[in-house]
Amino acid sequence: MARLPDSQQNFYDKIAQILQSARTRIVQSVNSTMVATYFEIGRLIVEEELQGKQRAEYGKKILKDLSTKLTAEFGRGFPEDNLGNMRKFYTIYQAQISETLSRKSDKTTDVFSLSWSHYLKLMRIGDENERRFYEIESAKNHWSLRELQRQYDTALYTRLRLSRNKSEVLALSKQGLRIEKAQDLIKDPYILEFIGLPESAVYSESDLEQRLIDKLEHFLLELGTGFTFVARQKRITFDEKHFRIDLVFYNRLLKAFVLIDLKNGELKHQDIGQMQMYVNYYDREIRLADENKTIGLILCQDKSEAVVRYTLPENNEQIFASQYQTVLPSKEKLIALLQEKED
Repeated sequence: MARLPDSQQNFYDKIAQILQSARTRIVQSVNSTMVATYFEIGRLIVEEELQGKQRAEYGKKILKDLSTKLTAEFGRGFPEDNLGNMRKFYTIYQAQISETLSRKSDKTTDVFSLSWSHYLKLMRIGDENERRFYEIESAKNHWSLRELQRQYDTALYTRLRLSRNKSEVLALSKQGLRIEKAQDLIKDPYILEFIGLPESAVYSESDLEQRLIDKLEHFLLELGTGFTFVARQKRITFDEKHFRIDLVFYNRLLKAFVLIDLKNGELKHQDIGQMQMYVNYYDREIRLADENKTIGLILCQDKSEAVVRYTLPENNEQIFASQYQTVLPSKEKLIALLQEKED
């Protein structure tokens, strides 16, 4: 289709944006109405079962009979297992929904911001705090079901817990991830399974960098909220010497540059010193007066916590080192690391 003249194109774009926004609102309204309906059906099933709890055979038959009658009148969508999910949905969320309604609104649809498919996934998460975290983050970041599944598969909640104290972990389940300081951005490890490199593959730092650039959208999602890409192989020069920073990002929430260096093998203290130089340069030469201090992140395959701890000053709030993995982690391994930390 030929592009319209600029004045007409601008006119068309405005109308297209209105229609797209309306379409989005309609989908959201349909989703929330359907989820609220399933919540109410679940409530009625639970109440009916409680009334007939003295008759065990009645409790076993109720879903089967209800499925048959609803399917005959309303068509597909009411098999026994889905009705069982509605019952489970009400059981899991009744306290949370009641509390929310008492604070916000008397309309049940107002409190459901995710699709039924999202809730089906969330209900399979046994830990209440972990489930609540993924629910908040899914709504806040508009995660698709596929993105929610990836964040869960890469154990985002467990990885964030590894770098936080107990009070901060509790906040994750109540407020989701809040970005207020540099430390809030950091994960350890970062999971880069989307680049398609086996764990045992031999590759250079430039190969890794190229893979990340090729999958930049995925990498931005792994980095987290508020990141925008600025540059790769950013050259800085002083005293007639040239240095190149692998990747430069900017975080809109912290109003700070984030410099990333990629390291194969084990992290060395010289790598940390190099990052310190990059951060100092950006702070003194690049950042504006109303921007916060630059953050440096070294992504490495292996690191010694002692090397990091003794190379950086005790009050360090700018430079961080995290490991990266190119395959999905074993959740059991991450939980073991978490237990070691808490012990």
